[in-house]
Amino acid sequence: MSVDLTALTASEARRRLDNREFSAEELTQAHLTRIDLVEPQVRAFITVMRDVALEQARAADARIARGEGSLLTGIPVALKDILCTTDAPTTAASRMLEGYRSVYDATVVRKLREQGAVFMGKTNTDEFAMGSSTENSAFFTTHNPWDLSRVPGGSSGGSSASVAANEAMLSLGSDTGGSIRQPGGFCGVIGMKPTYGRVSRFGLIAFASSLDQIGPFARTVRDAAMMLEAISGNDPNDSTSVDVPVPSYTNLLDAAGRDLHGVKVGVAREYQIDGVAAGVQSAVDAAVEDLKKLGAEIVEVSLPHTKYALATYYIVAPAEASANLARFDGVKYGLSLEADNLLDSYLRTRGEGFGPEVKRRIMLGTYALSSGYYDAYYVKAQKVRTLLKRDFDEAFEKVDVIVTPTSPTVAFGIGERTTDPIQMYLSDIFTIPANMAGIPGIAVPCGFSDGLPVSLQFMGRAFDEAGVLRVAHVYEQATDWHTRRPEFVSSASVETA
Repeated sequence: MSVDLTALTASEARRRLDNREFSAEELTQAHLTRIDLVEPQVRAFITVMRDVALEQARAADARIARGEGSLLTGIPVALKDILCTTDAPTTAASRMLEGYRSVYDATVVRKLREQGAVFMGKTNTDEFAMGSSTENSAFFTTHNPWDLSRVPGGSSGGSSASVAANEAMLSLGSDTGGSIRQPGGFCGVIGMKPTYGRVSRFGLIAFASSLDQIGPFARTVRDAAMMLEAISGNDPNDSTSVDVPVPSYTNLLDAAGRDLHGVKVGVAREYQIDGVAAGVQSAVDAAVEDLKKLGAEIVEVSLPHTKYALATYYIVAPAEASANLARFDGVKYGLSLEADNLLDSYLRTRGEGFGPEVKRRIMLGTYALSSGYYDAYYVKAQKVRTLLKRDFDEAFEKVDVIVTPTSPTVAFGIGERTTDPIQMYLSDIFTIPANMAGIPGIAVPCGFSDGLPVSLQFMGRAFDEAGVLRVAHVYEQATDWHTRRPEFVSSASVETA
């Protein structure tokens, strides 16, 4: 029979690989063929790791034959191009790092290698992960597989689009203010931000160190749980990595049941705001009704400092970015442009190496940290951040998870918001609070508006990824939104016995 290997979920592929219905090499080749078909339109990858992928696939087949397969052995995975890899360039989608090759792997990359995953390539992103549309890449714009005239979201737009377009079964992104969940929502796939400290940031090119967190994209909640299980855990190379036991998320989902009786789902009155598109609001309202039918108790909660979250984020994040990006000066590594003296070399390198959005955030951050303004802006923002976290702590004394839209709109048109940074920043209004509080959040498809995916966000207590995954999984299994796929090119398929 003929089966489209690229349309399988990672869980299905795991079972079929173990049953020898096809090989990891066949699965990988099917995805490489798919990439050849759709990349001219989608443009999800900065680097396709073709030779590496095939070599890893053959090693995975040998490992499976020995009975030594793991959760992700032989599974095609894409990596956001801000994760350091020794066998492919790591550019952060910036001219500043064009052609840079790391001498070490990020911890999450090392863990995936140990699992026997197959790396399809490095995916496009907003430069240094700063953006909400992947239009800020120094190289090209990624397109949304549902509508090629629309953005895939950002900054992890390439990782999200690669999963939506069946170019990879799973992918990794980073989330500083919504950069996994928002593109996951725009592309109709699962996007999860774990608790801050759950996953090591070692080898992640930093944007805002107190906010960044690495997490998975997947087609199902179970697949996301597989990836999260593989990459989580304490890492001595990351001082912010927390030594908290990592449960088997996949086993917990097996025992999750099919209803939500006994689960309290919070709806925050502060998230019911003007500016949410009518189609998005109706899909989210219908999803809340579905949660009721599944047995969940809907409880109104208050997060009174939410209205300050966006402003607070755009002080804290640029301030940390300003400090983190100071290392890119044309001397240590990366782009280095000659000039008559050292100062002019610095200015020329940073002037030509960074794009407009990165420069904007560096300037915002430097201003907030400057003498005379540090207390007025940065210190005050950190105090408000404490209040935001306190709001969530109090809410989670009453409920198990909080539900919101992932984004106030569906995917917007390419070029539609590039001249209006404020409108662009508002794309993350529902996702930023989770980063400020350091809690986990997951985006799950919940409907369509104007033919484009609408997404629901669940947020939970710190280190309760299991609880968030359970609610998301039960909701997902009761609906069919996650089964919908964009169809704009013919599928790649492989003959199997």
